[in-house]
Amino acid sequence: MKIQVEKDEKGFLPDGRHSVEITDIEEGVSEHQNVPFFAARMENEDGFVTQRFYNSPAGKPIILSLYAAAGIKPEGEQDLDTKQLIGKTLSVEVSDHTYADPATGQERSIRQATGFRAS
Repeated sequence: MKIQVEKDEKGFLPDGRHSVEITDIEEGVSEHQNVPFFAARMENEDGFVTQRFYNSPAGKPIILSLYAAAGIKPEGEQDLDTKQLIGKTLSVEVSDHTYADPATGQERSIRQATGFRAS
C-alpha cells in the first residue's frame, strides 16, 4: 500500500506552550454518549493539535475559555458560532492525556490542547 504524503504535511506539536492559529473546525457527535462537539485544528509552523470541545454543562466553561482566549466575548443571550474561531490566534499548552476507553476499558493516550490564553 502506498500512502501519499504532501510535502508540507505537519506533525503533532511537541509538549509545551505554543502560539497557534485555529485553521479548521469540524462538528460532530460523540461516539459513546451522543454529545455534540466541535473539533478545532490549531497549528503553527512547528505542527498542529486537534482538540474536541463538548457542548455539555461540563464542557461549557472550557468552551468559554477558548472563546475568551481567542478574543471573542458572548453578548447577552446571543449564540456563539464555531466558525467565528477560524483564523483566531491564541496560546495553548500541548501535552498527552491518558484515559480509559469507555468501550474497551483499555488505556489510551491522546494529544490535547489546554490552558487557553490570549497570545
